[in-house]
Amino acid sequence: MFRKRHPAIGASPGTLMINSQARKPAIHVMKYKPDRLEEHDVDDVGKLRSLMDDESVCWIDVQGLGDEKVLRSLAAMFEIHRLALEDVVNVPQRPKVERFEEHTFCITRMARLVDEHIIDSEQVSIFLGSNFVLTFQERRGDVFDPVRSRLRQGGPVMRSSGSGYLAYALLDAVIDGYYPIMESFGEHLEALEAEIVADPKASILQKIHRVKRELLEVRRAIWPQREAINGLIRDENPFLSDTVRVYLRDCYDHCVQIMDVVETYRELAGGLMDVYLSSVGNRQNEVMKVLTIMASIFIPLTFLAGIYGMNFENMPELHATWGYPMLLATMVVVAAGMVVYFWHKGWIGPGRKPEGEEEP
Repeated sequence: MFRKRHPAIGASPGTLMINSQARKPAIHVMKYKPDRLEEHDVDDVGKLRSLMDDESVCWIDVQGLGDEKVLRSLAAMFEIHRLALEDVVNVPQRPKVERFEEHTFCITRMARLVDEHIIDSEQVSIFLGSNFVLTFQERRGDVFDPVRSRLRQGGPVMRSSGSGYLAYALLDAVIDGYYPIMESFGEHLEALEAEIVADPKASILQKIHRVKRELLEVRRAIWPQREAINGLIRDENPFLSDTVRVYLRDCYDHCVQIMDVVETYRELAGGLMDVYLSSVGNRQNEVMKVLTIMASIFIPLTFLAGIYGMNFENMPELHATWGYPMLLATMVVVAAGMVVYFWHKGWIGPGRKPEGEEEP
């Protein structure tokens, strides 16, 4: 369920709720221009000023939100509004884009597969300026390694397209990270469907509900992300060139595609419940059919046994020498005849007709 860290009711705007279990910020800087790349691990915010210049683009990646002093120092250095800083720390926030004078603020949700069907989701906050991109992550570990590799390899487009292209690359990496998740969901839903048809156990219901809940989390993350990217494309922004807007349109298309897949899988997950109930109902019908057939066979036998178990003195068959074996033979013939009849009708045996098929 939705859980958000928020200040007490009536607290002043910009109040930060630092999680006691949050890790201390680790700051990594990638400073680059077309012909050079520098990487630095920074332990003092004051040293960042000496790394930044007008000729290079700086990606300042902050992983961990466990030190309010460091966060406020970064906010002061990059002129981050206190309400924006509150959105960075008091997670989770809805994906969105906000325009400030010195930068553009974007919130997105990054999702990764931790286990086979377990999703790890966290908020990533991106500040885009004229010559910098500042990112905040809740903890260490992300989906940005391909972006770092492209910077290290010296791709001409990556290093010469400015901070706007870097921000696009980060957003694109976050959104593309949903594709393996959706593929895993598709395989899991197919396996669940096969399991339901083969052996509809009650434990499958828990798996179906878990899939539906996780799909809802993905939908809640990707739906507003689509609108946020559309805002970047549509609104005027001095930090985004027309070339970057073209790439953002492709990013928007990916959001729409993922959203369509999410809706399709949600419908499939809902349909699995109907398949489960139908499979359970069919199994119960089969059990009831077997019991009914057995009862139908034994009813006439019980009738014969009841008649000759009344012990009236004037029943001539009771004193006949061959009365007992004749009665047993009659029971065997009646039971065998009913079994043959049921077999011929297709109600029992390997040649049973499907439900609803009529006799020719």
